[in-house]
Amino acid sequence: MNLQIAYIAAAALGRVSSFTPSTISTARQTIFRSASSSTTSTLNMSSEDTITLGIFGGGTVGGGIVEILSNKADYFKQLTGKSIEVKKVCVRDASKPRDFTLPEGCSIVTSYDDILNDDSIDVVVEVMGGTTDAKDVVVGALTNGKSVVTANKALIAKDLPEIETLLSTLESGTQFRYEAAVCGGIPIIRSMQSDFVGDNIQLMCGIINGCTNFMLTAMDRDKKSYDEALSEASALGYAEADPTLDVGGFDARSKLKILMRLAYGMNVEEDEISCRGITELTKMDFEYAKMLGGTIKLLGVAEKNDAGDVSAYVAPCYVTNEDALSSVNGATNAIEVLSDNLVSSIYIGQGAGRYPTANSCINDIVALAKGDQNLLPFNPTSETKFVNNYESVFYLRLNYRDQVGITRQVGEVCEKHGVSIHSILQNPVAKNQESAFAIVTDKVDYAAILKVLADVEALSWCKGKPFYMPVLRDDWQN
Repeated sequence: MNLQIAYIAAAALGRVSSFTPSTISTARQTIFRSASSSTTSTLNMSSEDTITLGIFGGGTVGGGIVEILSNKADYFKQLTGKSIEVKKVCVRDASKPRDFTLPEGCSIVTSYDDILNDDSIDVVVEVMGGTTDAKDVVVGALTNGKSVVTANKALIAKDLPEIETLLSTLESGTQFRYEAAVCGGIPIIRSMQSDFVGDNIQLMCGIINGCTNFMLTAMDRDKKSYDEALSEASALGYAEADPTLDVGGFDARSKLKILMRLAYGMNVEEDEISCRGITELTKMDFEYAKMLGGTIKLLGVAEKNDAGDVSAYVAPCYVTNEDALSSVNGATNAIEVLSDNLVSSIYIGQGAGRYPTANSCINDIVALAKGDQNLLPFNPTSETKFVNNYESVFYLRLNYRDQVGITRQVGEVCEKHGVSIHSILQNPVAKNQESAFAIVTDKVDYAAILKVLADVEALSWCKGKPFYMPVLRDDWQN
């Protein structure tokens, strides 16, 4: 078995003229008009032996990029034959103290055009985030012949076809790099662009959101409730003020969409990918998972079926204790790729943070300084079809009001929809604990499970919406 384990980091993207809404709107319209009419663009080089950067965002990641470039300046010059210089950093508030030292000759600016219209700047590094101003920054930079380095998975997932179309109109010297956009410090983007080009990927599954993995670890290992785990994640900076993108699974879905394009050559609308977060999980689910010999992880999964079509979902999943993903705890990310040639490749590393994210941005910047070319940053497209259905073993948890005939009725509903029951689990009901039992099915269509859940929810004894999750492996009992 081939086992590849890798570690690295992440970054982001952005664009506009100033920070007033009216100016931003005007600039956005101007940029898209110029982008659509542009047919060629060349990468401006400030000199033969220097590559000059303009950074959008002077916060956590932007500061990390400046620090690494300063600390390893001599090494990078030996490696690339060029000096890498940060000329300008664009921020929202120039008076705000920074936790990094500006390099000599670097200035803080607040107008986007101070970077975008500066012909001496070769590369725009966008680490400000968002999908509106950031899109204007990226489009404006590319249109003006500046290569872009970004970590903005939300923007890429939302506007990948537009970005790809724009890149096709530009000269090959203008590059788009985004290693930091998926799983921060893990070099999964570059690996997808180079290590699997002669291979056929059958399955990708992974822990691709650090906040939720931290929370699930706390709920499983430390026996904390969902609210306690979220509070701790927020206190440590893993969760945003509004954690919906994390706990709802949407952040993971954006990353999965990008990986699916790289692995299978397909552009799928995010809304087509089934997405369920961790908000419905309870301590009871972890108790039943332990009874089965495993735990629960929020996973992004994409798999090719026997017909060559691809299905995908983001959901909590049961994984056995023998599974490599079960022992990935805290805010760590991990991705497993199953393929014909390499068989099994696992990438594990830090999915976010100042230096992991900055490190991935640095790798892209150094690649540009070395003159590396990537004509198709998202890999070629294919005719592979996406199907919004998949087969799996499923775990179901049903909360109930006690009455006679519950298991019989569940069995009848499952039989009606062709779902075979593998086992039924029930712990003794403790005082002040919800009455619930769990069912593990045999392998079945996702569509059939949804029908079962709808019918069960309508029964008089069912309390609330039934909970369900896929079991990751078909051979989970082995």
